[in-house]
Order: sequence, then structure tokens, then C-alpha cells
Amino acid sequence: MRTKKEIARDIANEVNLSQSKAMRIVQLTLDSIVDELVMEGRIELRNFGVFEVKKRAAKMGRHPSTGAMMEFPEKMVVSFKAGKGMENRVARRAAKTLSEAREEALERERAQAKEEDDSKPSE
Repeated sequence: MRTKKEIARDIANEVNLSQSKAMRIVQLTLDSIVDELVMEGRIELRNFGVFEVKKRAAKMGRHPSTGAMMEFPEKMVVSFKAGKGMENRVARRAAKTLSEAREEALERERAQAKEEDDSKPSE
């Protein structure tokens, strides 16, 4: 998991800025997203996704400490729906990861088979 500081450092290196200026840019960007959610309830970032404020209905549940039933009041929550660009990149990464995992499993099987062959006595 990456932190805001690491993202700012990478941006600073990429565009030849100081880390403090890059951190300020990252923070201003995040603040702008939050401000838009507060004022308009929705922000769409093409090829990235849509953040939207939604009302979560009141519900019954158990108190975590006592186990007693209680009502949790309705509240406003932020939802996120990934855009096509993000979905495509994540899907390609997941597919790549699965194929890499299969390849690694095959490599292990080959190595194990070779070890078994090597440990057999010669005739």
C-alpha cells in the first residue's frame, strides 16, 4: 500500500519539483475532490471513476461490545465506482498476475520433478 507521501515523492521526481511542492499539489487535489463532494455530492474523473455521496438507510444491528440490538441511524457515505480506464488496467493486471502465478506453479513442478530425477540412483 502506498502513502500520500510516496505518491508526492514520485510526482516530484517525475516532474522535477521539490517534494514539499508535490505534496502540496497532491493535498490540493484531494481537498478539491472533498470540496466538490461537499458542495455538489458528486465528482467524475474521466477514466478514473466517480465519487458520489449517497444516503445509507438506518438499520438494526448489534452493539459491538454488548451484543444488544440497536438502531444505527441513516448517514451519508461516499461511494466510488471505477471508470472504464481503471477497470481495464486492473483487469489486465489481475490477468497478468494469474498467468504469472500459473507460470510460477509450473516452474515449481518442473524443479520438483528435476530434483526427483536427480535423486534416483543411476543404473
